[in-house]
Amino acid sequence: MEYIIGDIAINVEDSGTGDPTLVFLHYWGGTSRTWFSVISDLKPDYRCVAYDSRGWGLSEDSIAGFSLEELAIEAKGVINALRVSNYVLIGHSMGGKVAQLLASQRPEGLRGLVLVAPATPTRTHFPQAALQQQLHAYDDRSTVLQTIDFLSAKSLAPETVEQIIEDSLSGSPAAKRAWPTIGILEDISTEVSKIEVPTLIIAGGRDRLDSVDQHEREVLSRIRGAEIFVIPKSGHLIPIDEPKELAFAIRQFVRKRM
Repeated sequence: MEYIIGDIAINVEDSGTGDPTLVFLHYWGGTSRTWFSVISDLKPDYRCVAYDSRGWGLSEDSIAGFSLEELAIEAKGVINALRVSNYVLIGHSMGGKVAQLLASQRPEGLRGLVLVAPATPTRTHFPQAALQQQLHAYDDRSTVLQTIDFLSAKSLAPETVEQIIEDSLSGSPAAKRAWPTIGILEDISTEVSKIEVPTLIIAGGRDRLDSVDQHEREVLSRIRGAEIFVIPKSGHLIPIDEPKELAFAIRQFVRKRM
């Protein structure tokens, strides 16, 4: 379903019933479909809301910008448009950094935070060669396949690979460029220290982009009372590599802490 958030048409997938609502934010290169296998396990017990962030999937592009603050405002706009009043925010990678910023603002109705292989709240600087790889990660089918090979620790089903390729190539030029040149460079570490809701960090034991040690050092240490759970056989694409284990971890967290 399409909702106008600000002046941008955002594609939203709303399924399941139950309280609290689980709100999912996808990674750079993903769409709401990244979460579908996870949601399939959770929607019998919870209302699940996932959306295509601006410039990705079926959502419109934006001329307003792609800063973390603008993406957090977008997430809050989706939550308000759907009249969600009691929810857990679940963000993956880029979506995890957006979720950290939104949670630090202590929005009404937020009950918990799940950070799935989250990007660090501090600035990340890549060497020029690595930056160029990021900037061209989603140029065409061949570069997306290389990116999948790096981010995933699994031999994925052909239909899953095709979905990831389609999602990654759906990004507008501005959306593809924004994360490596804007979002990843923003330092929100001071804001993240203000998070007060129960927080679970979920890490992939085979993640070659963001290691378990990095999550412990850069994220866990900054959020009071946060916990970390490691899925040993997963790479960075936890919602795709290990959707059932991820859904189980989310369910256990919500049951324990809500």
